[in-house]
Amino acid sequence: MSDDATYLDTFPNWLRNLGHDAEELGELLTVDSMARDAREAIAGGLNYLFKSLDLIPDGIDDIGYLDDAFVLRVAAEMASHEDTGTANADQLEVLSRLTEECETVRAFLGDDFPRLEAYVKGLRNGAARGRSVNDILDEEEVRRDFLSDIRGFAKTYESPSFAREEKNLIKLRAFFDAKLPK
Repeated sequence: MSDDATYLDTFPNWLRNLGHDAEELGELLTVDSMARDAREAIAGGLNYLFKSLDLIPDGIDDIGYLDDAFVLRVAAEMASHEDTGTANADQLEVLSRLTEECETVRAFLGDDFPRLEAYVKGLRNGAARGRSVNDILDEEEVRRDFLSDIRGFAKTYESPSFAREEKNLIKLRAFFDAKLPK
């Protein structure tokens, strides 16, 4: 099977599971023994879900939420390189799975992957809906509201269709090439 065929099979699954993946990743923010760098990466990636101006507008047919799925995987990989503290096996399973799936993002984006990685790292310094990563990690009420918003997102999220057409892969690559900071 060609790489493009693999992507055309994989990406619809990522779209279907985006809400569930976000919820599971959000649970890791409650593990206070996890290294701050790990929790910053996770919080930054999850906060991206609520950015009004993301790399690919959510309403774009077929690919609108794939940037969110990519960002979560890159954030998980970044977090996995840090101390995970006392997180239990179920909590770490999502981190491990998303980290493994990040290899697909790396292969798909090729030379553009380091730009996405730098972008995701920069999300630690950003804010969405008035919440910074530091607010999420340092203020219990903000974290509780943030996790509630993630659950709300997961509950109301409707996976877009993703047609098994190579033009979707071309559009996806073009968006990342055009929108990621050079």
